[in-house]
Amino acid sequence: MIMEKSKSDRQKNLLDLLCDQLNQQELKALSPYATISRSAVRREKEDRHKNGYRQSFSLDTDRILHSLAYTRYIDKTQVFSLIKNDHITHRVLHVQLVSKIARTIGRFLKLNEDLIEAIALGHDIGHTPFGHDGERYLSSICFASGIGYFLHNVQSIQFLDQVERKGRGWNLTLQVLDGILCHDGEIHNHFLAVDQEKNFDILSDTMAQKKENPKLPLMPMTLEGCVVRMADSVAYIGRDLEDAIRLNLIKRSDVPEKIVKVIGNTNGTIVFNLVTDILENSFQQPHVAFSQKVSEALENLKYFNMEHIYLNPKIKRHTSLVKNLFEYLFDKYLSDIVRGNESSTIFRGFMQNMFDGYISRHKPAEIVRDFIAGMTDRYFLLQCPENMRPKPMEF
Repeated sequence: MIMEKSKSDRQKNLLDLLCDQLNQQELKALSPYATISRSAVRREKEDRHKNGYRQSFSLDTDRILHSLAYTRYIDKTQVFSLIKNDHITHRVLHVQLVSKIARTIGRFLKLNEDLIEAIALGHDIGHTPFGHDGERYLSSICFASGIGYFLHNVQSIQFLDQVERKGRGWNLTLQVLDGILCHDGEIHNHFLAVDQEKNFDILSDTMAQKKENPKLPLMPMTLEGCVVRMADSVAYIGRDLEDAIRLNLIKRSDVPEKIVKVIGNTNGTIVFNLVTDILENSFQQPHVAFSQKVSEALENLKYFNMEHIYLNPKIKRHTSLVKNLFEYLFDKYLSDIVRGNESSTIFRGFMQNMFDGYISRHKPAEIVRDFIAGMTDRYFLLQCPENMRPKPMEF
């Protein structure tokens, strides 16, 4: 027994030593603008030995990967909903692409790749079923219900911090949560610099303010968060173009020549040119930036995609039906909670065995919001009467 304990102690000491060496290597290898793992801050302090030998941001990555919300990425819309095609991008692929692109940028800029990966993999966990259309529908309902607007970046924090592990949350680091909250990939930025004055109180206040004012500008507290925010745009802009071409919504030749000359018209070329430009304009700098020329081309491509893809009436045939279903389910589940209908799916599939602290901290409408926002597209439709469900389109 004594020998076994001695062996265990030796292994623990060895792993502690290896972790300390990794932390020391960061100080030598990373940029002075990078976020070192030892600077990680958690809301609740944790025993280092309880978590083993992993560095803080690496541990957060593992927690996000093993969350139930991450698993549900597999059947959540990126852009195209209710379409019969196995080769269009879903949310799970998008976050993997963001992670890969952001880590590539981070490696060349000598930033903390573990922090980048955690932010990238968690940044869209709060997305509703049916993508940004679903987000708009749920946001309108939430605001009318008196719980503020719904925003997927705010909801990502809500899931990871308040809902996961039956309401106990994952106790992720401030730097990861801040990067997720501030990713705002739909906003075009030519230049990003860090806002370092952050703590958990500021994080909570910012989330509350954002729900009241969706246009409130946000800026990450780390350069790693800035990289993920840039990489989000890099990851989706060309990929959405390829998906639209695959679905015959547009032709490659439709992309304006002024854009093609600068960044190309294939996903691979666009990603390469955007990443290269970021590296050339951000190396050894306390910011992440595009050149003016590339930034303008990217912004023009975003406008092109908005007009010809995201607002294309060919993929909007079911919008009114899906909007009605969001309203139907929200009203149904809210009524079930108020009436105490414990046979309802929201009791059996969400609230059952939920930590008492979660229930006491949230209004019925907020509980319904969390339940619906976490649904996959398929699960959402299965909760609706069959005669109300839209049928997938063929292209």
